[in-house]
Amino acid sequence: MEGTGSVNSKEKELLRLLEKDGRISVEKLSKMLDVSTEEVVGMIHKLEKAKVILGYSAIIDWNKVNETETVTAMIDVKVTPKRGVGFNEVAERIYRFKEVKALYLMSGTYDLSVVIEGKTMSEIARFVSEKLSTLDSVLSTTTHFQLKKYKHDGVVFEDRDEDHRIVVSP
Repeated sequence: MEGTGSVNSKEKELLRLLEKDGRISVEKLSKMLDVSTEEVVGMIHKLEKAKVILGYSAIIDWNKVNETETVTAMIDVKVTPKRGVGFNEVAERIYRFKEVKALYLMSGTYDLSVVIEGKTMSEIARFVSEKLSTLDSVLSTTTHFQLKKYKHDGVVFEDRDEDHRIVVSP
């Protein structure tokens, strides 16, 4: 099931619905897709087995939980790709670090964008200086600390029950 060639339109619709709400019931999905619950279960199983669906997660606003805060940083990394493997080898070395939450190959000034979490800015600085920048292929890094999260995966993080309609006056 390489690419989307073997995923039909109902399965794509199912994927979009699950991406918005991974907890939506099979019964509700069957009504929305106009198929039986057995067909929904079958599609989900097929997509999980083919690793199209890689997992299910919740979006948590950790600021509302009495939990020690974490610091999130986005690190731009300039690397020298290796002959024959390009960026894949260095990317694999980077994503194996437990601190790394996401890793992307980018176009533009930097090659890789690394998202990491730590308990403090100092912990992130140690990760960059002791682990990331010591890798052979890494030429330079630029670290950006996340100060506030407004929206993530389409979910707005602020409780604002304001009326956003435009006031029209004569």
